[in-house]
Amino acid sequence: MNSTRPAPPPPVALVNPANRNEGAPRGGDEQVLRLEDVSIFYGDYQAVRGVDMTIGRHQITALIGPSGCGKSTVLRSLNRMNDLIPGARVAGRVTFHGEDLYARDVDPIEVRRRIGMVFQKPNPFPKSIYDNIAYGPRVTGMKVSNMDELVEKALRRAALWDEVKDKLKQSALALSGGQQQRLCIARTIAVSPEVILMDEPCSALDPIATSKIEDLMFELSRDYTIVIVTHNMQQAARVSHRTAFFTAEVDEQGERHGRLIEYDTTNKIFTNPAQKRTEEYITGRFG
Repeated sequence: MNSTRPAPPPPVALVNPANRNEGAPRGGDEQVLRLEDVSIFYGDYQAVRGVDMTIGRHQITALIGPSGCGKSTVLRSLNRMNDLIPGARVAGRVTFHGEDLYARDVDPIEVRRRIGMVFQKPNPFPKSIYDNIAYGPRVTGMKVSNMDELVEKALRRAALWDEVKDKLKQSALALSGGQQQRLCIARTIAVSPEVILMDEPCSALDPIATSKIEDLMFELSRDYTIVIVTHNMQQAARVSHRTAFFTAEVDEQGERHGRLIEYDTTNKIFTNPAQKRTEEYITGRFG
């Protein structure tokens, strides 16, 4: 990757947002997120078993696999969105710059600010375009010297400013589906995250809007770490640096559990996978 890309700000402590880590950020190969023997449960049901993987800074990591293999469940574990589901719990260890995201004294709100999420279906608030972007900074109490500049910057970063700059006070619900998704990305950027999670961000979009989102992901990876879930093999091959292939295995009791089968560079996964199941999936022989 281009070594001249600007480095992000040092990570913010998750326990107390006021305590900042002032150490100089390391290079582009820095490990941002790490999963160690992570299993995820819904009540007594083990949805995902024993996931080990690391996610590097400024990389786009794609999670692929058939429906029901736990991709989105794993994605949501990275910013504690599963906490919002009754009975959900995570075993093992998920760390962000070495800090355990599930430690008792970690603030999940701060986790979700530092590790933002864009959902499968665009979900703009029933507010103006401007207020959608300003909402996050306002409710999180961010110190913003000029909200107009922040809104413009977020919309520019999401490649949407030129399309909406003359209608910022109009309802965000009037935008097209692709524009709404880019608005949701801008809304995520507005609170200054370091990581952006995307759960099938293009599944509800047409090919033209999908192409714009993919171009945007590539541009955003200069300054953010991105993890996406996608069912589109071509999309994973086009945009990601590393790819993780998940599938579902059936145990002796007949219950399905998601498992990580292979995780490597995207080029390796799509041209010379180490596991036969990976090859069968990406070539369409199952799934």
